[in-house]
Amino acid sequence: MNEPITPGDLDGATAVVTGAGRGFGRGIAAALTAAGAHVVGVGRTGAALEKVHAELGDAFTPVVADAADPATAARLLDEYRPRIIVLCAGAMPRMSPVQEQTWESFSLNWNVDVAQAFHWTQEALRRPLPPGSSVIAISSGAAINGSPLSGGYAGAKATVRLITSYAAAESERAGLGIEFVSVLPQLTPLTDLGAAAVAAYAAQQGVDADTFVRARGPVLTPEQVGASVLAIATAAEPVHHANTLTAAGISPLA
Repeated sequence: MNEPITPGDLDGATAVVTGAGRGFGRGIAAALTAAGAHVVGVGRTGAALEKVHAELGDAFTPVVADAADPATAARLLDEYRPRIIVLCAGAMPRMSPVQEQTWESFSLNWNVDVAQAFHWTQEALRRPLPPGSSVIAISSGAAINGSPLSGGYAGAKATVRLITSYAAAESERAGLGIEFVSVLPQLTPLTDLGAAAVAAYAAQQGVDADTFVRARGPVLTPEQVGASVLAIATAAEPVHHANTLTAAGISPLA
């Protein structure tokens, strides 16, 4: 039986957050440590992780590693035995139309974002994680809406969502009690990736970035993403396997 972690139970619980040095990953790490969890933050840039460590203190353990490497998933799951895994690492796509992409640039997010979801999901199911654990994958609203200026990014994020749904079905079929959930956040200028996408699409439309952002409504913040991930990890009832996330909140995806 799945026994969800409650906010009080986060004291002593371990979470692994990939991509924890910036953007949504940093916001998620902050939310989980504030709720009492010990967060193992994974990223490729030691300096960025050390800044998060300085901000969050010893509740945050920085680990410099490639989250898309299958050896990283196996090693960290064995070493830390987390109850919460948040897959937030991802590559910065090249912002240009399809005719200006190379296959290497077009496929970048498949080799990073999708590979990460594939390897961590496999390891979570194979071990398996303890009943009541959560694996939360950060996909993107581009998985629904497309993203014609970012190569294979939208398709990669759609596949992250699908892998998570497949894993949720496998967990249920085997009675593992592991919750697998994907979150599809809206485009926001408050991350490095989002700011680059906003600039590219604003230029395509012939408007400035501020005008483009205002036309899209309230801006989603990393803090809101962190709060939503915390809510999923501590929910008393099972959460839908795929959810959109805007500044107005989280909604199940039909």
